[in-house]
Amino acid sequence: MKNVMVINMGLKSIRSIIFAENGMKIGSASIAINTAINDKCVEQNPNEWWEKAAIVIHKSMKDAGTQNIDFITVTTSASCLVCVDRYGNSLGRALMVSDKRAEQEALEIKQMPEFQSTFEKTGLDMSSSLMLPKIFWVKKHTPEIFEKTEFFMTPNDFLIYKLTGKCVTDYLNAIKYHYSAETREYPERLLKRLGIKNETLPKVENIGVYIGCVLPDIVHKLGLNAETRVVLSSYDAICSFIGSGVCEEGESSDVSGTVTVFRTLTKREPHSSSKVYNIPYHNEKANIVGGSNNLGGGLIEWVKQCYYLKDEYPYEIMEKEAAESDIGARGLIFLPYLLGERTPIWDDDARGVFLGLERMHTRKDMTRAVFESTGFIDLSIIDAIKENGTDIDNVRLSGGLARINLISQIKADILGKNVLVLSEFETTASGAAMIVLKEQGVCSSMKAAADKFATIRMIINPNMDNHKKYMYMYELYKESYKTLKPLFKKRKEMVDKLKNDKEIQIENL
Repeated sequence: MKNVMVINMGLKSIRSIIFAENGMKIGSASIAINTAINDKCVEQNPNEWWEKAAIVIHKSMKDAGTQNIDFITVTTSASCLVCVDRYGNSLGRALMVSDKRAEQEALEIKQMPEFQSTFEKTGLDMSSSLMLPKIFWVKKHTPEIFEKTEFFMTPNDFLIYKLTGKCVTDYLNAIKYHYSAETREYPERLLKRLGIKNETLPKVENIGVYIGCVLPDIVHKLGLNAETRVVLSSYDAICSFIGSGVCEEGESSDVSGTVTVFRTLTKREPHSSSKVYNIPYHNEKANIVGGSNNLGGGLIEWVKQCYYLKDEYPYEIMEKEAAESDIGARGLIFLPYLLGERTPIWDDDARGVFLGLERMHTRKDMTRAVFESTGFIDLSIIDAIKENGTDIDNVRLSGGLARINLISQIKADILGKNVLVLSEFETTASGAAMIVLKEQGVCSSMKAAADKFATIRMIINPNMDNHKKYMYMYELYKESYKTLKPLFKKRKEMVDKLKNDKEIQIENL
């Protein structure tokens, strides 16, 4: 029986998970990763990734009781920039996806005529969360690093490079560099205008492609066997979508780890939209529509750190107390934009807000309001997907937030749709394994892989009376953001004048 090792690095931890081809998890290990953060910067250390990757690889094989790994693949957060020198060393900390320093560079690129032709080809707008503005920022603000950079990589590319010595990425990751999945090329004219050499970007391949074996010295260091084959999967949001078992029109998935990833599959041609991504899924002759926000489960970590650090069982107490508050948190609404927001509002300046805070409110109500905001996040993305011409029938839930039953029920009530909670919460890792097994010929189809890996633990039906109440709240939720939008910009101007760049280290973002 074949097995697959998945190196899965999110924003808060790096994991190694070993799956058998029948879908069983036979070994795993995880270590937290540190994040350096201030008002604009969100950074991690690539050297820490690689050091901790070696640790979790060893531990997961010990847990599985085997060193016989047939395939290894990597799936990480997308749109995080790593600058690598000619010797394969990172030239400093990585700019993570929610890093906002390249806001001005994104605006500057949008005004270039070369970008207009790129936009016509890709349909992808420009924002600070993407790769080219980040690279352009490095060129303008740290030219010494720009000049020394041999390759501009994502974390996916970096870890694969460490394993194989090859700078290669999949076409879905490459889209974040404004690569055209249709013409299969990087935006040459735009790159030339920006002064970025084409050869500094990774070579692009299809997902599921065999890249090569692990380097001999790395095989010895990691304790792998020399025949282990490294195979491309893709970035975490795509892998988690595939791992959710979505195979039919109208099915969608909500994977809420640190961030919330909400996507649906369609075999129709959706409309273009600046609010959500429309990604061609060549392997299945379909499109994946949706996007990721900046914090999903990370909101719950924030609540824990603010209010529940002294509690022995913080998540259980949070759920109990949120259930003791009323629907609507006794008139309290939370805007969940603690790190700005990506899908669907794309506003780097937005910040978190409790609206309607009164003297009577307690941490129970504040926790309830944060729980309810996770459902409004989903609904706002669904609204953008519908504008894209695609409808949603049901939602498959996975990720850490799916472990909290109250949040799953709140989401069902807010969406007014059946919610299917999966047995496997680690859908990012299982999705990467499914890609490898299907594309390497071990599984006959993605549906056959989904039948093994994506079983349903329970179905939650919506309470439609609660749904009606939540619709009143949702209108105020949307109106609150629209009203506060100009004030968020003024707040940013104020923060810039205060010049408070004190860095905070966060473990478990």
